[in-house]
Amino acid sequence: MILLDEPNPVLLAGAVAGGTPELPPDEFGQGLKATDSITSAVADSLKNMNITDLKGVVTGENTILKDGLRALTELTVGFVPKMLAAILVLWLGMKLAKMLKKLIVKALDKRGAEPSLKTFLSSLVDVLLKAMIIIMAMDIIGIKATSFIALLGAMGLAVGMALQGTLQNFAGGVIILLMKPFKVGDYVECGAYKGYIREIRIFHTIMQPFNGRIIIIPNSELATTSLTNHTRENQIRLDLTVGVAYGTDIAKAKDVLFKMIAAEPKILKDPEPKIAVKELNTSSVDLAIWLWVKTDDYWTLWMHIREDIYNTLNQNGIVIPFNQLDVHLDK
Repeated sequence: MILLDEPNPVLLAGAVAGGTPELPPDEFGQGLKATDSITSAVADSLKNMNITDLKGVVTGENTILKDGLRALTELTVGFVPKMLAAILVLWLGMKLAKMLKKLIVKALDKRGAEPSLKTFLSSLVDVLLKAMIIIMAMDIIGIKATSFIALLGAMGLAVGMALQGTLQNFAGGVIILLMKPFKVGDYVECGAYKGYIREIRIFHTIMQPFNGRIIIIPNSELATTSLTNHTRENQIRLDLTVGVAYGTDIAKAKDVLFKMIAAEPKILKDPEPKIAVKELNTSSVDLAIWLWVKTDDYWTLWMHIREDIYNTLNQNGIVIPFNQLDVHLDK
């Protein structure tokens, strides 16, 4: 077997013909006949080669580049319509999300919702709608979002369990801002808490009583507990109890009190003030007085009306009794 450094045309032609070629004489003048392994391999390949494959190799129809172009063409033809549909869904979806956000803001404006609630709800709806639109576009392209949604659901459940109390306060804040059982500036009494509402936040409410302190109350407590709103209406009734001594002329006492009431400009004439005997107490006859005032004037009148009653009764000789103890000594 002879190994040649360079391909020899004579050897190749002989291999194609199927014979054993004559080797050219070497430098010693000897003619050698040998079967080279490379020559045999070339001969076998040429014999077994299909004419179609040979044509493909010669013309370049069966190349890696052409196969790649064909695959790229198929991918483009199938992917471009999906991409265009996804872009259209994104564009229309974003437009609809923006319109829906504006409609929600208008609806909250009609209900007189707090600015903080409007901002929060509109942002929340906007984020949720955009997330849904993006997931739809991903699904059109062929990107399956099932695993992504499942992961978000698991994360949401874990966060919800960890922040259970906070989420309850958040839900309570939304209920308060939507249903509006009270608003900023109202005087509210809820359990042990009593004072003016200074600020309503998403998670808690700030209350300020008369002593100037600040009370921070979780919204879940205010949303699930009975409360009294003293300033929700424009008019409010001031209830008083006045005791007079036994033996007092009740008609005279009522007449004196009605005259004092008529002279007070902050007391409303409609509804009409009422005075009636409330109770026959141990040492006094108690009179109930109902006075209607504007809500803004309630505390102003509350501060001086009792003093006015005392001075009026005293000036007219009507005795205001106090508890007495009589002691009798037996000799």
